[in-house]
Amino acid sequence: MRVILLNEVEHTGRRGEEVDVKAGFARNYLIPQGMAVVASDGNRKWFESQRKRIEAESVREREEAAEIAAAIAGTRVEKTMKVGENDHLYGSVTSSDIAELLAAKGIIINRRKIALESGIKTLGDHRVNIVLHPDVTAELTVTVLPEE
Repeated sequence: MRVILLNEVEHTGRRGEEVDVKAGFARNYLIPQGMAVVASDGNRKWFESQRKRIEAESVREREEAAEIAAAIAGTRVEKTMKVGENDHLYGSVTSSDIAELLAAKGIIINRRKIALESGIKTLGDHRVNIVLHPDVTAELTVTVLPEE
């Protein structure tokens, strides 16, 4: 099924692209979430009439993401965790934990933007990427310390 993307969709395409996706993905996710419309002649004309507004919105979002990335640059957050023998962590540091640590510093980030494959399970410094916009990524240092 051909759709026109209204938002950036990871592993699918960028805003404004006309892409082929599986019918179920379009019908059950993209269209109900307002991320895409069916690629019909009427929707193509509508999208072209809205293109300038959408591009201006995209530029604004990129600028906001760049400001947040500048605030994050060089930021270091620390998390204390319980440890057992051989400095083995009980649990792990998750993206939600990192979002809370940033919020405590006055930087509000959606936890889904934090690119953490699995939780941090070792002590020490860890570099974590935060994807604020498809074109803007920030790097953060998370230090995991043992609880005393």
